[in-house]
Amino acid sequence: MNPHHTPVLLAQTMALLNPKAGESYLDGTAGFGGHAQAVVNAIGDEASVVLVDRDQIAVDALINKFGTRAEVLHKDYLAAAEQLLEEGRQFDLILLDVGVSSPQLDQAERGFSFRSDADLDMRMDQSQSLTAATIVNTWKQEDLANVIYEYGEERRSRAVARAIVVARPITSTKQLAEVVRSVVRKGTSKIDPATRTFQAIRIAVNNELDQLAKSLPLLVQLLSEGGRLAVISFHSLEDRIVKQFFDTESKDCICPPRTLACICEHAATVTKLTKKPVVADLSDSNRRARSAKLRAVCKK
Repeated sequence: MNPHHTPVLLAQTMALLNPKAGESYLDGTAGFGGHAQAVVNAIGDEASVVLVDRDQIAVDALINKFGTRAEVLHKDYLAAAEQLLEEGRQFDLILLDVGVSSPQLDQAERGFSFRSDADLDMRMDQSQSLTAATIVNTWKQEDLANVIYEYGEERRSRAVARAIVVARPITSTKQLAEVVRSVVRKGTSKIDPATRTFQAIRIAVNNELDQLAKSLPLLVQLLSEGGRLAVISFHSLEDRIVKQFFDTESKDCICPPRTLACICEHAATVTKLTKKPVVADLSDSNRRARSAKLRAVCKK
């Protein structure tokens, strides 16, 4: 399978990564190779390229697209970063495009979206055991409420969790959406009332925020001197993790503001290439790009 996929913020990402002939490249969320193809074209045929994805369908597409030109790893980007560090590898260019991909959303059977009815799955890595159905049907009401509140920022999380528990067993995306809509009414927003709950469960299934937080320090270690790291996120919680990490790592001192003299002995490891997140132009026809935020740093 090789679905059509338009890479988000491609021109902006290329401008910040600024790939040069011969530079090495690591893509931690290569997907179907949209960003990777542009970078590979710029760095040339001899440069080292490692493409990573946890989705088997994406891995197959990458192998089909790049053949022996790239080393393709079927792993999540945290596991890949740990492996590459153990191998002593370094890269001039690193990219993360986090969150669910458009092809994953478009494949109804994957259960990421309520636009079509499907089994409750939501796994980015089809080999893992934890699915959305497991969370929805077996987790305690309190744990469900906490996930829906923290990851979905749903104010009626407790009511949603209670309704889910009462309605068990819930087996399909349509059924879950209807349960959520029964307690979360649509207001003035165009967003479907079920959106936040689906987002929260998806993040929990794939451990997305924890993986991002743990990966960023490793990716900086993988950067060569002068190397560039760019991260594209689509959710405020993801962007907050990236922003706070880049802020910390670009400072020589992270002591509390009222500390009279520096005692942290922290040294900056990167220079920020973006003071504020780069966002899509209003004219961008790619709907997914509208919520995308791009931040980048350069290794000192």
